Amino acid sequence: MSVRTTISADPLDIWAAVADPRRLTEWSPDSTAVRCTVEGPLPVGVSFSGSNRNGLFRWSTSSRVVESEPGQAFAFDVTFLGLAVSRWRYELTAGPTGVDVEEQWWDRRGPVMQALSRVGTGVGNRREYNEAGMRVTLAALRAGLEGPAHGA
Repeated sequence: MSVRTTISADPLDIWAAVADPRRLTEWSPDSTAVRCTVEGPLPVGVSFSGSNRNGLFRWSTSSRVVESEPGQAFAFDVTFLGLAVSRWRYELTAGPTGVDVEEQWWDRRGPVMQALSRVGTGVGNRREYNEAGMRVTLAALRAGLEGPAHGA
């Protein structure tokens, strides 16, 4: 599944923002904290942990960067208790009116993780829930990168 928007900003600036997962808390309606020992945009192989919330539900995950191409793409795999959860990817494509930013999500949960996820996050329809969250995230990312502090 994917959601996209166009952002009027330099592709390297957009990539630097999405490739630093600590900044997810600025845009994502779920992300409350990201911990990593590396500063700035993350290279392939670096791991980080995240804390999330949905109303009264709280959960943490582990992630590992699997793709990091300046100005082009950033992706990470998410696990919980060593079980696959998802892959998240941001793909950037420069165009005549700005940069198309596509946030992509793959559900990699098996039956056990699907059941744990429903109980632990309070989300029944993960696809629908994530699509709504991705729209909020990209709108906030666009607003943050096109705002007055960035010369727009």
